[in-house]
Amino acid sequence: MDPITKEVVRYRLSTIADEMEMTLLRAAYSVIVKEGLDASSAVFDRSGNNIAQAAAIPIHLGCMIPAVETVLRRWPVDEMAPGDVFILNDPYAGGTHLPDIAVIRPLFHSGRAVALAATMSHHQEIGGMVPGSLPPNATDLYQEGLRLPPMKLYDAGTIVEPIFDILRANVRTPDVVLGDLRAQLAACHLAEERIGELVDEIGGAELAAVMDALLEQSAQLTAERISAIPDGTYTFTDYLDDDGVRVGQRIVIRAAVTIDGSAVHIDFTGTDEQTKGPYNCVPASSIAAVYYVLRAVTGADIPNNSGCYRSVRITLPPGTLVNPVEPAPVNSRTATLLRLCDVLFGCFQQAIPDRMPAAQSGQLLVMNFGGTDPETGKLFVTSELGVGGMGGRPGLDGVDAVEASASNCMNVPAEAIEMESPLRVVQWSVWPDSGGAGRWRGGCGTEKVFELTAGEVSANYRGERHTSRAWGVEGGADAPSSRAVVHRADGHDDELPSKTMVHLEAGDQLRVALSGGGGYGDPLTRPEQDVERDVRDHRVSRAEAEDLYGVMTDDRGHLLADATRDLRARRAAQRSGDEEERRA
Repeated sequence: MDPITKEVVRYRLSTIADEMEMTLLRAAYSVIVKEGLDASSAVFDRSGNNIAQAAAIPIHLGCMIPAVETVLRRWPVDEMAPGDVFILNDPYAGGTHLPDIAVIRPLFHSGRAVALAATMSHHQEIGGMVPGSLPPNATDLYQEGLRLPPMKLYDAGTIVEPIFDILRANVRTPDVVLGDLRAQLAACHLAEERIGELVDEIGGAELAAVMDALLEQSAQLTAERISAIPDGTYTFTDYLDDDGVRVGQRIVIRAAVTIDGSAVHIDFTGTDEQTKGPYNCVPASSIAAVYYVLRAVTGADIPNNSGCYRSVRITLPPGTLVNPVEPAPVNSRTATLLRLCDVLFGCFQQAIPDRMPAAQSGQLLVMNFGGTDPETGKLFVTSELGVGGMGGRPGLDGVDAVEASASNCMNVPAEAIEMESPLRVVQWSVWPDSGGAGRWRGGCGTEKVFELTAGEVSANYRGERHTSRAWGVEGGADAPSSRAVVHRADGHDDELPSKTMVHLEAGDQLRVALSGGGGYGDPLTRPEQDVERDVRDHRVSRAEAEDLYGVMTDDRGHLLADATRDLRARRAAQRSGDEEERRA
C-alpha cells in the first residue's frame, strides 16, 4: 500500500476519534465527564478491531474492545441496519463496571456498514445502594446499580423508549444521566458523518484496505519492540490495602511476564481469589491493564489499534481477583486495575530498568458526594477525582498532582464541586514530602479539604496506599502512605480506613492526603540546587531535605553549601563502612 495514503488516512481516523471525544465532553452534563474527562471514544472496523482512538482514558479504550466483540457476536454486522445503536454496561457481558455505559453504533455508507463507532462514559449515577453507585462495601453486583445487558437503544433509527424509561426510574439524577447518554449518542452520530465523508473521498474498499494495513503495521512494530526486550520470565508482587469488607486483610496481586522472542505471555497465577468486596476485575478490565502497559512499554509512535495486541497471551485464572465469578461486585475495580499496572511495570522494570519509572501513586480517588440540597430540596450527586503523583523517571522527576497511569483523568475544579453541592473546598494544595526521595524525585500528591456548609451528605471514600507504598527503584525511596481524616464540627477527629462510607453533617471537614510516586536513584546524588528548589517550592521540607537528601538549608530555604558538603561526605563514609561490614 502507498505509505503516504496509509499515514494520511491513519491520522484522519485519529482526528475523527478525537473529534468524537470533544463532542462528548462538551455536550456532557456531569462533573465527572465535563470536568474529570472520564469518557472515551474510538472507531472500529467491521470485524470489531479498534482502528483509532482518542487520547482519553486508556482503560476505557481497552475495555471497549470486549464490548464491541459482545455486540457483534449477538448482532453480526451484516444484520445491522442504518440507525441502529447498541448499549450495555453489564460487567459479565462485555462491560467493566456498571457506571461505565458503552454506546456502539454501526457506521453506514450507501447502505453498507463500513465501520463502527464506540463511546464509553462513566455515569455519575446508575442507582444502587449509595449515591454515585460506588459502594465500597458492596458484596454482590446487585447492590451496585442498574444492570444493562447488550440491547438496542435505537432500532433502525427508532428510539427504544422503554430503556430511557428504565434509566429515569432507577437513577437518582436522571437529567444528568440522560444528558451524558445523549452526549455519547452525539459523538457516534458525528462519527458516521465523518466516516461517510472519508468514504466519499477514497472509497469503501480503500478504507478497508488501509484499516487492514494499519493493523498489520502495528502488529509488526510491536513484535519488533518486544524482540528487543531480553528473553526471560520476570515476576513481581504488590498489594491492595483490603477489599472494603474484610478490612485490614491485604490482597495479593502477582504477575509473571515471559518474553520469548517477539511474543509475550502475561500470567496472573498467584493472585488472590476474588474478593468479597467490590475490587474484582472482570476480564475486560484486566485485559485493558495489560494492553495499556504493553503500549507504554513498546512506544507511543506505534499506531494505536488492535494490531498492537496480537503478540500477547494473557492468563487470568478463573475465580480470582482478575477473573471473578458472577455476581461478584466490581464497582471499585479501578483501584485494582491501577495496581495491576504497577505489578506489570514492576516486571518490566527488571527487564528494561533504564526505561522504566518508579511506581506512580497507584490510585484514583473517585468519591461521590450525595444528599439533598437544603436550599432547593433536590437530590444531588457530585464527584471528586483525587490525584496523586507520578514516579520518578530516568532523567526526569515525576510530575506533581497528576493522574499518570491507565485512568488518565483530570482533577475536578473546586468551583465545579461548589456550584453543584453545599460543599466548600477549604484547602487544595500539593502535599509536601509525599513524593519518594531519589536522584529524580517522585511527583508529589495532593491534600484537599472538603467542608459541608449545610445539610447532610454521604460519600464513598475509596482510597488506596494507606498500608502499602508506591515503590522506588534503583535506590530511590518509597513514597509515604495516603491518609484521610474527618474533622467533626464538635472538635473530635475520625481517622478513616482506606475504604469506607463517610457521613458528613454541617461544619464537618473531610481532609484527604494522597501519596505521590516513588523515587528513582540514590537521593544523595540529587543535585543540591534541585533539593534547594524543592524546599523553597514546598515540595520537600527542610527536615526531609536533611534526612533523606543530605542537604542543609536555612529557614528561608536557601542552600547551606558548606554544611551540605560535610553532611553528604559523612553519609557517604557511613554508607561505605556499612557496605564493608556487610561484605565481612
